[in-house]
Amino acid sequence: MFAVRYHRYGGSEVLCVEEVEEPHAGPGQVRIAVRATGVTPADWYLRSGMLRSIASVDFPHIPGMDAAGIVDEVGEGVTGTTVGDAVFGLVPFADQGGAAAQYAVLEAWAPKPQSWSFEEAGGAAGNIDTATRVLDALDAAEGMTLLIDGAAGGVGTITAQIARARGLTVIGTASEGNHAFLDQLGVIPVTYGPGLADRLAPLAPQGVDVVLDAAGKGSLAELVALAGDPHRVVTIADFDADRHGVRYLRSEAGQSPGWAGLPLAADLADHGRLTVPLHAVFPLKEIATAHDVSANGHARGKIVITVP
Repeated sequence: MFAVRYHRYGGSEVLCVEEVEEPHAGPGQVRIAVRATGVTPADWYLRSGMLRSIASVDFPHIPGMDAAGIVDEVGEGVTGTTVGDAVFGLVPFADQGGAAAQYAVLEAWAPKPQSWSFEEAGGAAGNIDTATRVLDALDAAEGMTLLIDGAAGGVGTITAQIARARGLTVIGTASEGNHAFLDQLGVIPVTYGPGLADRLAPLAPQGVDVVLDAAGKGSLAELVALAGDPHRVVTIADFDADRHGVRYLRSEAGQSPGWAGLPLAADLADHGRLTVPLHAVFPLKEIATAHDVSANGHARGKIVITVP
């Protein structure tokens, strides 16, 4: 089969399409013919070597952590899924990738919502998993107000919609050019940057209950002050979290508690309550460009790769 691989850490130029051996579904897994896969910051963090102290990779490495496609192998013990089903899901965490390929093995998946294209579904699972874990870690419940710093990106847009489905009010920071976009998602927009507390005051007179830092732009001190307690703040993007007493959330080996969010999110999508905004869609041969666009940090929604 064909797949994108890299043989050393480096910039996007290390990515290349090669012929590789096919993977096969093990117990509790399915294999899909990939139609689309998402690009996340974790993909280029790993590729660049930024995470080598906490999450090194074995070379050669296939990037891509989530995907959508058609099931063509079903592993031992799998029930409720058959060959020919359209699904979306996550590759095994221990592999830290593998979806940017003709075939990929999934260890967590759900039926693809009929309302989603393969491109939308291909970029959904990782963000749904992250959003579910974030909201659970914050004990986010109906009636609370959630502030998302960096709300217009892939994780921010999905977290906001799932939070609203749980009955939370969501306020999101973004550039002014993205305010109308957030408003369409039911998010109360506010401009990011210094002076955020003053801009928030009329929007949340009682303050905010919980905070997600999805931007990683050095705002944790201000976000902790807004929340009133570092335990009410979670970051997925700032490696300086410990210094502020804030939890840094990343996927761990073994079953993620966020996996339960995949079928729940699919149900929300089928009822018109969850969309996957797409910033850009690239063919597999342009994956280097997709990584570069993600690394620029200005994506509005999800970046996705299609597989021929």
